[in-house]
This record gives sequence, C-alpha cells and structure tokens, in this order.
Amino acid sequence: MLENFIAKYSEKIDSSDQPNQLASLSEVHSSIAIPEGAGFWKKMMAFAGPGLMVSVGYIDPGNWATDIEGGSRFGYTLLSVILISNLFAMLLQHLSLKLGIASGRDLAQACRDNYSRPVSMVLWVLSEIAIAATDLAEVIGSAIALNLLFGLPLPIGVVFTAFDVLIVLYFQQKGFRIIESIVAGLMGIILLSFLYEMIVSQPSLSGIAGGLLPKLEIVTHPGMLYIAIGILGATVMPHNLYLHSSIVQTRAFKRDDEGKKSAIKFATIDSTFSLGLAFFINGSILILAATAFHLNGHFEIADITDAYHLLDPILGVSLAGVFFALALLASGQSSTLTGTLAGQIVMEGFLNIRLKPWLRRLITRGIAIIPALIVATMYGEKGTAELLVFSQVILSLQLSFAIVPLVLFTSSKKIMGQFANSKIMTGLSWLITLVIISLNVILLYRTLF
Repeated sequence: MLENFIAKYSEKIDSSDQPNQLASLSEVHSSIAIPEGAGFWKKMMAFAGPGLMVSVGYIDPGNWATDIEGGSRFGYTLLSVILISNLFAMLLQHLSLKLGIASGRDLAQACRDNYSRPVSMVLWVLSEIAIAATDLAEVIGSAIALNLLFGLPLPIGVVFTAFDVLIVLYFQQKGFRIIESIVAGLMGIILLSFLYEMIVSQPSLSGIAGGLLPKLEIVTHPGMLYIAIGILGATVMPHNLYLHSSIVQTRAFKRDDEGKKSAIKFATIDSTFSLGLAFFINGSILILAATAFHLNGHFEIADITDAYHLLDPILGVSLAGVFFALALLASGQSSTLTGTLAGQIVMEGFLNIRLKPWLRRLITRGIAIIPALIVATMYGEKGTAELLVFSQVILSLQLSFAIVPLVLFTSSKKIMGQFANSKIMTGLSWLITLVIISLNVILLYRTLF
C-alpha cells in the first residue's frame, strides 16, 4: 500500500536523466540570471537572497525564550555568547554554500552519494525529525503571536498555521525570487519592530559594550552557563545546512572554476551580512529583556507571553507589546517558508524521490500541527511553552549528524576539488564542531536529567 501511495504521488529520479533534472530543487535550479560583465553591486544584488532565507532560522520562535530568559536573569552579560554563536554560524553556513556551489550537490545529495544506503536512511530520518521539530517551534510561535495580537485561542491559532503552506506552493510557482522577497519583507518587519523596541527601551550603551566581551563568570556560574549553552547549543539549525547548500544553486553562474570562485565570494558576503542582521535581532531580544526586566527587578521572565504583557507597563508605551508580537508572527511565518523548502530538499536528496510539493508540505506541517494542537488543547500556554523547549532539545540532539558530514565533505579534495578547505579552515571547522557537539550533549543531559 505504501509503495502504491509513493508511486502515485511521487516520481523516481532516473540516473539517466539530464544533469539539470538531477539538480537540487530542479524546478528553480539556475533560474536566477547573473549579469555577465556587470559591476560588483549588480552581481551582489543578483546573489543576494539565500543568506536572508537562511538567517531567519536563527531568529525563529525557538530562540526567543532563551534570549528572553538570558536577558531577564543576567542582564547584558550573555550578549557575548550570542556574538560567538553567530561567528560559528557564519563559518558553517559558508561551508554549506561552498559545498553546493563547488560540488553541485546539496548536503543531502552528498550524503547519499558518499554513504551506504543504511547510513543515508538513518541520516534522512534524523533530518526529518529535526525539520519536524523546527516546524513545531514555528507553529507554536505563530499561534502564540496570533493569540497575543488577535486573541485567537491557541488551538485555533495552531490550526490557522496550516494554511501558510498554501502560500509557499502558490508563490514558488511564480519564481524563487518571489519567495526570497517575501522572506526579505518579513525580515524587514522584524528589524523595524526591534529598532522601535530599542528606541523606546533606551538600553545602556556601556552595558551593551560590556556584554559583548566574554566573561569568566559565564563558565563558573552554573545558571549562567546553562543558559549560555542553550543559546550556543541551538545556534546552527540543522535544516539550514541542507537548505543553504541547495538554494545557492538557484543562481545561473558559470559552472567553471572561475564562475564557482566568484559565486562562493558573493554568496559568502550575502550569508555573512544576513547573519549579521540575525545577530542584531537576537541581541535585541536579549537587550530588551535585560533593559525592561532585569534592570527593573524582574529576574524570572522566560515565557514569551509574560514578556509581551509586561513590556507596555514597564516601558510606559502602548505599542511595545504589539511590535514584539508582530515580530514574533513574522519570525514564525518566515521560518515556515524556509522550513518547508528544507523538507523538500532533504526528501529529494536522501531518497532520490520527489513527492508532489503540496503533499510534501502537508506531511511536514501535519507532523508539527498534531502534537502542538494536542498540547495547546490539553495544557494551554504552559504546555506549549514546554513543547517549544522540547523542540529545541530535539534539534540539539540531531545537529551533529548534519555538521560532521558537512565538514568532512568540504575538506575532501575528491568532492570539492580546488575549493576544498585549507588545513587552517579544516582545523577551525573541527574545533567549532567539537565545541557545539559538546555543548549540545551537556544541554541535552541537563535538560533530561
């Protein structure tokens, strides 16, 4: 029965097909023209877009609670952890885009090419679990935002989020640039919202500057270390590594060495700048919590709903909470767009099978909606907040299974040719990988036991 279902709603990718039919996200592969002989800025604008789509994964609702708790409990101190986290992310996303551009394969395809079928199947299952956990955080975050803005009960908000998959389907048919523009617009809403929050909260500039400098007490203070691990451990979303290695191939750059070198340069600029914006937003969440809560004696704010209700009275303005909730909604929706694409990339890459796009997205969203709906109905706000934390633990557990293959592949001259990592880059990549894996193990252990 399962085989008949797959056969009806999918197509097997034949190895005898033309190369462009074997490409990652073949319906949009090389669909965005790169102007020949153009200047730096025209080329930069042509390559801009994938970085923003990846960066929204770093500001999805799953990160908000940790940033809020870190700011309310310890003020500006953990800003340095967010900074270090983003530096790690910049390097790993660089490796991801380099894999896609240099090898012409996304991370899922590279795993299928280089590992045995049993290993590939295990990695596929783990990737699907990670994407479902990511989508779960987006569903819960969007539902909370709809509840705060419009008073929708959480279960209704969860159901409402099912319809945004239709938006992805509709606009993907209009071209990949349309989806990138939607994500850019949502990112703009988040940025403007937190610019407003920074203006009305009037944070201490000297406090911010001091918070950007790492302090020994972060390691020696148990409570501070735990939250720092939470921030750093959930830095790199596993699905972003699969996503980035694929969507950089939507650009129609020349597939020779010179063209690949140029594409890697521009894509890295795009990625680094976009992750800089993500750093500003994550930092702003922590700064807002530090200024509004910690400095006013509210040291135990870790819930998004509590933060929303306290912002207006503490800051003495009427729109702080509204902009906070609006940014949360934009965060959930933008992450949804990229998460559903990542699901398609992972299934196509690992299984060599393309499900119909509408079915792929309904499966991903259904897996996320069912537990969110049950918990929201039975346990309300407290239950959904705990489920949000649990989704991040799942991501932490799966993360190493995406990072390790990525570093291995990008360090291989057989796969990457002249674009393989240098010895220094390889050493730095493994150091960062070991740090992230170690912190995720500690986070998982302390969360469970």
